[in-house]
Amino acid sequence: MRKNSQDNYQKRRLISTYFSVVISISLVLFLVGLLGLLLLNSKKVADHFKEQIALTIYINDSAKPIEVKQLQKSLTLRSETKNTRFVSKEEAAETHSKEIGEDFMEFLGYNPLLSSIDVYFNASYVSPAFLSNLQKDLETKNYINEVIYDEPLVEILDENIKKITQWVLILSGVFILVAILLINSSIRLSIYSKRMIIKTMQLVGATKSFIRGPFIWKHLQLGILGSLIALGALSGVLYELNQRFPELNIIANPIEPALIFSGILGMGILITGLSTFFATQRFLNLTTEAVQ
Repeated sequence: MRKNSQDNYQKRRLISTYFSVVISISLVLFLVGLLGLLLLNSKKVADHFKEQIALTIYINDSAKPIEVKQLQKSLTLRSETKNTRFVSKEEAAETHSKEIGEDFMEFLGYNPLLSSIDVYFNASYVSPAFLSNLQKDLETKNYINEVIYDEPLVEILDENIKKITQWVLILSGVFILVAILLINSSIRLSIYSKRMIIKTMQLVGATKSFIRGPFIWKHLQLGILGSLIALGALSGVLYELNQRFPELNIIANPIEPALIFSGILGMGILITGLSTFFATQRFLNLTTEAVQ
């Protein structure tokens, strides 16, 4: 009876140890994966905002329709351009009237607004230098009245994106280091609880590789289980983000999340395998007196 009670206690203790290892692995890998998704999608968020910035070209009333069409066509055909939109002076007046809540043309007696072309660019080209050079180039045309864009916003976006990317990379590095240390610590504690078994097997003539094998295989299984739990949680986060922010097209390119997921799984297996190897090796090299 006493033996059965002791066996049950040992089993509960073993399950508790394995449970702690799995939770530690899944938690730290989830946080590392979350930072990876943040790094990946911070660029998408930045690109989304960049592509909403318009370069607006105001056209003089004296401009010929053919000149305006040629200008819009040449801008549309540029590799940097995402799309263009022509806004007639009538359309601009209608929009402005809705914004202010009254018909300003009835008061003025004429339409003072100009026709314009809004140009939106691919995110990789939206920079202060590019927009400034294009602005100067367009303003040399005599039928263009003015070329404007939100210069302060472009500069702020350009600076902040670089800072955010750097900090996320630094935090990712720190979390990867923390993940290695925490997983290694959990596995060492798990191996420590079986140090007497390791030494007993060694005393009866078992080789080091024979002793190490089952420990490595068992902890690799725990590492895979912890990784899968982390991937399940990350999938839930990814799904929720895609539902809440469909305009970001988070899963439009499945290769990117797949790379993060495979990296998390590989990290879990690699860290677990190496940690188990070195932890068992440490106890195998100790003397019987030191183990006790």
